[in-house]
Amino acid sequence: TIRWTGTTTQAMSAMLARTASRAHKAVGLFRSLNSAANAATSQALPAATVSMTGSGARSEGLGYKVAATAGLSAFALAGLTTVAYSDEAEHGLHPAKMPWGHSGLFSSFDHASIRRGYQVYKEVCSTCHSLEQIAFRNFVGVTHTEEEAKLMAEDIEVMDGPNDEGEMFERPGKLSDYLPKPYPNEQAARFANGGAYPPDLSLITKARHDGQNYVFSLLLGYKEPPAGISVREGLHYNPYFPGGAIAMPKMLQNEGVEYEDGTPATESQMAKDVTTFLSWAAEPEHDERKLLGAKMIFVLSCLLFASVYYKRWKWAPLKSRRVVVDVVN
Repeated sequence: TIRWTGTTTQAMSAMLARTASRAHKAVGLFRSLNSAANAATSQALPAATVSMTGSGARSEGLGYKVAATAGLSAFALAGLTTVAYSDEAEHGLHPAKMPWGHSGLFSSFDHASIRRGYQVYKEVCSTCHSLEQIAFRNFVGVTHTEEEAKLMAEDIEVMDGPNDEGEMFERPGKLSDYLPKPYPNEQAARFANGGAYPPDLSLITKARHDGQNYVFSLLLGYKEPPAGISVREGLHYNPYFPGGAIAMPKMLQNEGVEYEDGTPATESQMAKDVTTFLSWAAEPEHDERKLLGAKMIFVLSCLLFASVYYKRWKWAPLKSRRVVVDVVN
């Protein structure tokens, strides 16, 4: 059982691009079908008129027109289905909506899930993917205590310098250091992964359309390719990935990690936890922003009530007074 307790311009651009692509394909298909219908009808009606006269000609011509329209309608339906399938293959299967606990107006992240998600990232994902925007200090007060974060930072060696002699040196990590990269540069990453470049995951849930659901579905979407679809060597079939073929193999396996809090490490649980962690990594200020918003709503509500009360208190005597005009004197 999954515990659902306690989310940018690039995503919007991708969504608009996909919508425009679908509309362009549909418009082109309908234009071609309309031209075909007109041509078929113009060819059928003269032939029917020559062979028959009077009401018989009109009936025969109408029959040809109905038959042509019905046939082209069926062809249009098949064509639109083809457009839908080709669009799905090009952009990937749209993920299902999941009930994320932190998606509510005043909901916060499940910090226990964030901690478990970091463990999944560290033991599974960090071998290929970087997280360049997150420093060890970001964990303090969220998933770990200050002492725990310091111990995690000290486990890595950071190149620093130069020293007084002008030489670079290695030192233990500090809270201000960012999480280490698995590769020194893009060329090394591509060489180690057969030409594929593992993206940085700091903003992955913001950089992909419907990011959280996309990441969750992608991690659990690996399957054997259906009949008629072949995937070249070195790639793996995943319908949620654009094109359906992804270089990353399936990384999540049941009991692949051993959670510190004893939570059963099923595939779906690990996918949910690491997605929650990546959502937090994309906006670490999420909880503070919502808390500040709640405070501002409360303060503005009080100011609105005070303003309405002061307005009524100030204007009530003026609006309710009676003015008597003495026309005699």
